[in-house]
Amino acid sequence: MAFLFGRSRQKSPSDLVRHLKTALTTDAEDSARLLAQMKLVLQGSHDTDASPEQCHQLITGMIHEDLLLHLARNLHNLPFESRKDAQVIFSAAFRFRPPGTNPIAAELPPALHHVIKNRPEVVITLCRAYDRRESAMPAGTVLRELLKYEAVAAIILADEPGEGSNTGMRTDVPQTGQGVFWRFFDWIDKGAFEVSADAFTTFRDLLTKHKTLISRYLSTNFDLFFARYNGTLVQSSSYVTKRQSIKLLGEILLDRANYTVMTSYVDRGDHLKLCMNLLKDERKMVQYEGFHVFKVFVANPHKSLAVQRILLNNRDRLLRFLPEFLDERTDDEQFLDEKTFLINQIRNMPAQPVDPVARPREGGVGAGVGGPR
Repeated sequence: MAFLFGRSRQKSPSDLVRHLKTALTTDAEDSARLLAQMKLVLQGSHDTDASPEQCHQLITGMIHEDLLLHLARNLHNLPFESRKDAQVIFSAAFRFRPPGTNPIAAELPPALHHVIKNRPEVVITLCRAYDRRESAMPAGTVLRELLKYEAVAAIILADEPGEGSNTGMRTDVPQTGQGVFWRFFDWIDKGAFEVSADAFTTFRDLLTKHKTLISRYLSTNFDLFFARYNGTLVQSSSYVTKRQSIKLLGEILLDRANYTVMTSYVDRGDHLKLCMNLLKDERKMVQYEGFHVFKVFVANPHKSLAVQRILLNNRDRLLRFLPEFLDERTDDEQFLDEKTFLINQIRNMPAQPVDPVARPREGGVGAGVGGPR
């Protein structure tokens, strides 16, 4: 592949790595040139396939020189095209398996294994790329590829301030709310539009891809998580953030893997009041997404005393309000059926709150309401 680098200036893969590590903090133009050459080594060109041996040498050098961390830290300093090249290099490095290995085997690709076991800071630094508009989207694309692996999600969720604080990636330990996961709330709510949109996509993957992990994490950090989620995202001044967040909340609550989380959420009277206010929002789609959270409270056969009191105190108003609620959705049969079901549930509630019976292990909420849309 000498033609890639020029016959008189050919650099070996290990030379490329060493030169780029230096250039990242000193010379943006040289960094751009070196990144383009590294991308060619990993991808090949229209005329020539990539050499597995050179790819292996390059990635081995990146691991040895800690280049993945340096590249993540300096992503925002690169020119636009070079940031795209860096994204390709990250993705290729994390997918690459040495020649002769079985792609179906359970072993992780070497670069990914190295990051998970020895350099979780790479993942955390890629998350912090959302601090800057320049680096947000290339880092986000890499993160979403990495989030296919539960261990990567655990690194993000378990992160806490302080050296070595995420050692062991314990997601069943209560959080302080200072780790990188909790920064997503501000990146989504306060970031520029493209940063917010990309951060929300990554945030959604974090909360939906690895169900057992997330259920345990949300149960452990229930009060902290939902205080941030409801206070920052569901009540965001951004229409897009508000609508997306309410929809995601409904999906989380209706996922059977999150049954314990759901029952805790719908026990709270303040959560019900928040949802009832969403039904009165001036924007139709916010009302619609809010309805799909509200229905979980009403359909719960084991309503807490606090929830029963709120529904009974507002029964007459709800029975006047719901029949005309979003009445233009005449073609949405599931919505119409669910609305009728909720009206009947509210109408047939006892006149006074009744102590809820012990909940079954699973099920309960669900009869008469659909799952995630």
